[in-house]
Amino acid sequence: QVQLIESGGGLVQAGASLRLSCAASGLTLSNYVLGWFRQAPGKEREFVATISWSGASTTYRTSVKGRFTIFRDNAENLLYLQMNSLKPEDTAVYYCAASVKYLPGALDYEYWGLGTQVTVSS
Repeated sequence: QVQLIESGGGLVQAGASLRLSCAASGLTLSNYVLGWFRQAPGKEREFVATISWSGASTTYRTSVKGRFTIFRDNAENLLYLQMNSLKPEDTAVYYCAASVKYLPGALDYEYWGLGTQVTVSS
């Protein structure tokens, strides 16, 4: 059974940092492009960051560039999202996802975690 399990969310004040983790079971993450997405209350799910198979290539949504870093540890089958200088508008449920496609669009991720809540107070 394939599972992606996120952890590391929580309630923090603006300006704080959090590191999200995504652990996989039944899935070898090195075979997948990985991404982080988020969904705020009343809003659609949105792309946050993606990372290539090797980790050499990353992309970010504009609003998190310079504050968030996506990285992976293929040996440990883990994905991370380091979030610094958090803002109230970063409040959302954060999901990790995996895709076999080279340049996946948001609809091309085959596997999803259940999410972890991040709440940033002002």
